[in-house]
Amino acid sequence: MNRKIFAFTLSLLLVSSFGSCGSSDDPVDVPEAVALELVSSTPQQNATVDPETTVSIELRFNKEIVFVNKNNIILNGTVVSSATFSGSVLTIPLSRLEGNKEYTLQIGINAIRVEPGVFNDKSISFAFRTAEYPPAEIADLVTPNPSAAAKKLYQYLRDNYQKKTISGMMANVSWNNTESERVYHLTGKCPAINCYDYIHLAWSPANWIDYGDITPVKSWWNAGGIVAAGWHWTVPIAEGVTDVTKMTYVPTETTFRAKNALVEGTWENKIMKADLAKIVDYLKLVQAEGIPVLWRPLHEAAGNIYEYNGGTAWFWWGYDGAEVYRKLWIYMFDYFKSAGLNNLIWVWTTQTKDEAFYPGDAYVDIVGRDLYGYVDEEGIVHYKSAADCITQYETVTNQYENKIVTLSECGTVGPLSEQWKGGARWSWFMPWYDNADATTSHASDDWWKDAMKQDYVITRDQLPSFK
Repeated sequence: MNRKIFAFTLSLLLVSSFGSCGSSDDPVDVPEAVALELVSSTPQQNATVDPETTVSIELRFNKEIVFVNKNNIILNGTVVSSATFSGSVLTIPLSRLEGNKEYTLQIGINAIRVEPGVFNDKSISFAFRTAEYPPAEIADLVTPNPSAAAKKLYQYLRDNYQKKTISGMMANVSWNNTESERVYHLTGKCPAINCYDYIHLAWSPANWIDYGDITPVKSWWNAGGIVAAGWHWTVPIAEGVTDVTKMTYVPTETTFRAKNALVEGTWENKIMKADLAKIVDYLKLVQAEGIPVLWRPLHEAAGNIYEYNGGTAWFWWGYDGAEVYRKLWIYMFDYFKSAGLNNLIWVWTTQTKDEAFYPGDAYVDIVGRDLYGYVDEEGIVHYKSAADCITQYETVTNQYENKIVTLSECGTVGPLSEQWKGGARWSWFMPWYDNADATTSHASDDWWKDAMKQDYVITRDQLPSFK
């Protein structure tokens, strides 16, 4: 074809084409945009769900999702930072839910993109509520024929377990209530539990420490508080040493061995029996006043044996291994039972991974976990985060399902409110006391203020009478 004719023909075709597209006589149908709509959900809208088994929300829409602005998705006032999507389904992972509570998920305008430049133009609200947590199946007290007050206290712990948490404070080892009084002056509320320590058993009675004078314990009990007690059990650094200034609980500082203490006639056996007889006499003074005791001896036995290679026990009672430790615990239990002590609620402390050290269900009422942050060589405080505490709680409750679980000691840990929100439902919490020359606080003023303002935290004024 002639080049000029070809060009003319092509021009006519293009003009014809453009004219056809722009012709008002032949309009093109443009479909209207379909609005994003919620089609279905799991759980259903306004459903009542099991707080233990509900771990996520799945929302199914009428269009595929290509982008989600997580900052614009809010669950009960908190941004949902872990939302994911696949196809037309938006998934919201849930941390441990509280029982008997309303939950509302708000998806704001422009939170979900369904195609380039097209977002949801209306907010979306989704609501559900949780049922009560089923009561944990907690075993009865292990002490035969426990005192009436011990039974009342233990039943109170059972009734409130995983519903509320009881505030507690570790007393300064000088046998007083000053630390709890400090919390009262700070927050206007007293901790419900005050925990004493028989660490100076070898010195007592003395003009500065006398466990025979139970005035601090009686005054706390008569003011409506719960009494707890532990025992940093000190022993002589070697056979024949009677100087009380040469006592220790550190295994590398003494030749005293738990395995020998359980052998009749050894010097360690004689020391053990004398100490048990002495502390029984002191505990009987408390029992005579009708006071039950949350009793936590031989704590943290495994030390960091299971944390890393070369880990060791921190105290002599765990230094000879799990089998010896179990026998020592049971020996103490049987000794106290034979002596007629029936006001004790037995609390054992786990380090996790230390099931071999567990004395057994027949000898333990409550399982505790001690959690601390630490201060490095440069003086920087490294907190045990709330997330770490939550993980520890889940680990212990999964291991000891029929036992109450508590935060038996703590220091420089994440806010209690964050722990509780994440599902760490400790029976009670117990910050360690602060020395006058401490460079950091185990529980800062802000930590205490956060804890004591929560409606699920039980303070001393809220306790019933256990008499």
